[in-house]
Order: sequence, then structure tokens, then C-alpha cells
Amino acid sequence: MKRMQKKESKCGNDDILQTYFDQIKVIPLLSFEEELELSRLIQQGDKAAHRRLIEANLRLVIKIARIYHTSDVALLDIIQEGNVGLMRAADKYDYNKGVRFSTYAAWWIRQSITRFLANKRRAIRLPHRKEEILRKIQRAYHTLSQILMRQPRIDEIAAEIRVPLEDVEFVLNMTNGFISLEMEGGNEDSIAVMDLHEDYTYSPERALMRKSSRDMAMKVIGSLMERERRILTYRYQLNGCEPHTLKRIGDKMGLSPETVRQIEIKALKKIRSDAEEFRPYYLEAI
Repeated sequence: MKRMQKKESKCGNDDILQTYFDQIKVIPLLSFEEELELSRLIQQGDKAAHRRLIEANLRLVIKIARIYHTSDVALLDIIQEGNVGLMRAADKYDYNKGVRFSTYAAWWIRQSITRFLANKRRAIRLPHRKEEILRKIQRAYHTLSQILMRQPRIDEIAAEIRVPLEDVEFVLNMTNGFISLEMEGGNEDSIAVMDLHEDYTYSPERALMRKSSRDMAMKVIGSLMERERRILTYRYQLNGCEPHTLKRIGDKMGLSPETVRQIEIKALKKIRSDAEEFRPYYLEAI
């Protein structure tokens, strides 16, 4: 009986999806110029423009939702969450940035979907100490993403939080390779998570800002002591060099790996302090 009900439910969802697909496939797509004009109107409070921008991009949500669809979560549920991200993107899209709305919206759609799926699938309750490590990983992930403007490696996160690499890997394995991307001060009993294996640190704002901020980053790095600059250059490929381990840097500079790590942490703290003025901009995109 339950199997029949489940089959009927699936058929019902399929019918709803097909009707939905048929409805939105006739909605015309927008040109770049139309997107910019709609964005301008939205910023003036035009609700019709807001609705049109969303409706013209509903197919984008379906395309992304299908990538994340698995048998344990209904495609319709994933699409609904993706639509939430699309609506948020329409609220925040700025025509002055000169970027296609689909490029901008894709990040918000993925964020909404992946957080929904992560919360849906989270079944393992970590021991208290491991939850503390997970929260440290969360904070380090945000911090290093903002400094490096790329997804940090697991060993970089471990160095930042001063936790053995094997402990960090254990916690990530316990959470199926997911880490928390919720902001500090959120509900600690319901940790939202994101897949570490894909670069979700990208956001449209960061991409647009990357070119102009690189000069500022190099200026900040230029204010560091010589050996701090050298260590960060080796560790984070600032001049296009390959990444170096702590031991390799230590061998080059006549320092122990632990000393190199301490200098790296100190230098990152200086950069973080100097970059604090950019923090609201970065956090807005998370």
C-alpha cells in the first residue's frame, strides 16, 4: 500500500513538473541590455520588472537543479529552493557592474540549493569537541577565502586553526566532505553546510572586485616584513610560483617548519586587519 502511495506521489510530482516546464519554456529570454534596464527599474522599486527578470531565468534554475538532483530528494523541492536563490539574486543584481544576470544569479541559486541539500542530508551528530573543530574550520574557511580570493586547501585551513591535518580531515569525512558556511553567531544546533570539493567561495561580487583588489592586496603585502612577504609568496603562489610546504620554505630560509608557520599566521593576521574595511563587502556575498 505504501509503495503504491509513493508511486502515485512520484507520478503526481512528475505531472506538476511537466506542467511547470511547459509553462516556463515559452517565456522569452532577455538580452543583456534588457537585463540592465530591468535592474535599473528594480532599483527604483518596479515590481513588474522584478517579476519579469525572475520569470525569464526560471529555466536557469531547472538547469542547475538537475545537476544536484539525486534519488533521495525530489527535483521539485530542489527547484523551489533554487527559485529562492534566484529571487534573492534579482533583489541584489546591480546593473552598474556590467555583468550578465545569469552569471550573477547562478551563484545564488547554487548557494540556496546546496544549503538546502546539506541540511536535508545531515544525519550525523558530531561529538562536542569535533563540533568545535568544525566551527573553527568554518571561520578559517571564510577568512582564508577572503584573503586568498580562492578556495583554501585543507592543509591551509588546518594551519590557520592550528589543528592537526588528520583531525580536520576526520571531521570533514564525518560530515561527508561538507563544512559550515553559516555566519558566526548563527544557530549552532542547525549547521548549514556546503560541499568542500567545489569552489563555492566564488561570488559575482568577488569576481568583479578581484582585479581592482589585487593591487590593494599587493600593497598590503608590501607593508609586511621581508620574510613575511617571502613566506606568503611561497605559500599562496602570489608571483605564480608553485605552492611550497612549510618544510620546503624552512629549508630555503633556514627556519624550522614551526617557525615558518608562526610567521605565516602573524602575516595573515596583519593582512586581515588591513583588509577589515572590505569585510562588509565580502560578507554581503556569502
